[in-house]
Amino acid sequence: MGKVIAVTNQKGGVGKTTTAVNLSACLAVQGKKVLLVDIDPQRNATSGLGAREGEGPTLYELLVDPEMDPHEALRKSEVEGLDVLPGSIELSGAEIELIGTERREYLVKGVLDRLRGEYDFILIDCPPSLSLLTLNALTAADSMLVPIQCEYYALEGVGQLMNTLMLVRKRLNPGLKIEGVVLTMYDSRTNLSEQVAEEVRRYFRNQLFKTTIPRNVRLSEAPSHAQPIHLYDPRCAGAQAYMQLAGELIRGI
Repeated sequence: MGKVIAVTNQKGGVGKTTTAVNLSACLAVQGKKVLLVDIDPQRNATSGLGAREGEGPTLYELLVDPEMDPHEALRKSEVEGLDVLPGSIELSGAEIELIGTERREYLVKGVLDRLRGEYDFILIDCPPSLSLLTLNALTAADSMLVPIQCEYYALEGVGQLMNTLMLVRKRLNPGLKIEGVVLTMYDSRTNLSEQVAEEVRRYFRNQLFKTTIPRNVRLSEAPSHAQPIHLYDPRCAGAQAYMQLAGELIRGI
């Protein structure tokens, strides 16, 4: 039975999609069968793995038609062992369309429960907001992985995220845990990055991954080539960091 992890942070620009895409790919490289679910209407995780729009059904179709076989929407990525359940711009209107649907917070769970037996890991790339889509992801997940950038206001919104976690546990998913927090955009040349890292360590203590993701130009370039970082530049610091993070996640199972 696969482990479902929601990659989430209600603050934008923290490296959430970068982490979802590259961690998924690095888990696959290390021999795991992985599914990346793009629940963000911006569909950046989908395009970051080379899946084009209009090539077939997406998560949106599965949400509006629960009887549809989710296998129809799965797409193979360039990485062996990594599949994608693509997102689409239509997800932006899904909240309005599904407002009257019974148990609407459990729609994504219904889709993933039919797939999780086929994967070791299912990672969900969430929108940078608390929406019905995010609630669906947290209801479907076993745990949440939280990227936090090493910049000013790094912990801004984290309190709100923790409140959301408590509400989801109380009302929708009692078993939801924090898989861990990963520091992103770390720049060893600045005192600021270390100061922020220390602040995050104090806040999360043993929930912080040992691996830190550096600020790396190659990580920024890879999505424009529709490739995860280990294919675009396997020797760069970003690729090495995500490989280490994947290993850390596997060892923590």
